[in-house]
Amino acid sequence: MSSFHLIWGYASAAVSGVVGLWGVGMARRPGTPRVYWWAIGIAMASLIVQVVTGVFMLSSGPDPGDQHVFYGVVIAVTMSFVYIYRSQFRKSPNLYYGLALLFMMGLAVRGIMTLGINF
Repeated sequence: MSSFHLIWGYASAAVSGVVGLWGVGMARRPGTPRVYWWAIGIAMASLIVQVVTGVFMLSSGPDPGDQHVFYGVVIAVTMSFVYIYRSQFRKSPNLYYGLALLFMMGLAVRGIMTLGINF
């Protein structure tokens, strides 16, 4: 399971970054294409799978380090805020979801970098 978590970590960071850049690039465009909504769903789902896998590994695996766990928790909290403020995101969904995904991509990359490091 640890190799899945490692590989999926890189994949979810990459997907979030690509979809985030796509959204920011379409920020001035009126309307949101249906395929972008699917891409947002795939990026969010990949991050959710990553966080859930990390929680299962935390309960049974080796110590990942405090900072690694911290960034996973911040990704989960960020997703909660995106869900809470989804009605405000409808004003400019390309920009807001793009920025949120880029932020979560940064958190994922930072989480990968801090594997095994404590505060």
